[in-house]
Amino acid sequence: MRSPVGADLGEWKAFGWRSEPDPARAADEHAAFRAEIERAGVEVVSGSSPVAGDPDAIYTYDPIFMTDAGAILLRPGKEGRRLEPDAMAHDLAAAGVRIAGQIEAPATAEGGDLFWLDRSTLLAGRGYRTNDGGVEQLRALLGPEVDVIVFDLPHFHGADECLHLMSFVSPLDADLAVGYLPMMPVRLLEVLHDRGVHVVEVPDAEFGSMGSNVLALAPRMALALEGNPETRRRMAAAGVDVRTYAGAEISRKGDGGPTCLTRPLERA
Repeated sequence: MRSPVGADLGEWKAFGWRSEPDPARAADEHAAFRAEIERAGVEVVSGSSPVAGDPDAIYTYDPIFMTDAGAILLRPGKEGRRLEPDAMAHDLAAAGVRIAGQIEAPATAEGGDLFWLDRSTLLAGRGYRTNDGGVEQLRALLGPEVDVIVFDLPHFHGADECLHLMSFVSPLDADLAVGYLPMMPVRLLEVLHDRGVHVVEVPDAEFGSMGSNVLALAPRMALALEGNPETRRRMAAAGVDVRTYAGAEISRKGDGGPTCLTRPLERA
């Protein structure tokens, strides 16, 4: 995780944030968010290498991708975030995490478009932030033992607004996910169905408030942004222990939910 830096938050407009964040409140929210994760028994590694003028650097899920062999440094499709992978590489090295490879220009790939369905299946969203070259370089780095399944992402509001694969689906357990069905590619729904993964449906009214951006702290233990009561009720009905955090400054204003604010390095 990376704590927000007041001077970097001052560049919010250039990075497309919805409104100006309050640095003191953002710091308090981030500290409380970290404490909630630690209460779940998670060890948190703090990144401190500077990424000057980049408020998005708090969204640590996007610059790297974790594999059993170590971290792959990605190349964000959002140009302003291109310095983040190198900064995270320094922090990972200090934490003893091996660098297993790097995505090279002109390819792009962001972590929000990638998640493991199981140990040998990677789901990838092809959109404005992750291009064909990024997918192909990931395939080459992961090798033939990993099946990379690619889905075209919808245009939605266009290239200037971030829409990742994980903007509308988040894994909760090996057989459970939460998602907003109207945005999900048919092929993705078919893959999940074929693998026995049930999808908790996010209602229309709660998609825009990040109802489908949920962080799995453990199987069927989830951390969600405050609000979205119907999505929380549906997850609880599916046996999920749902915890919440306040994210008016660090999440709603920058469109980065609990998944975006973390980068899991190792799971027990």
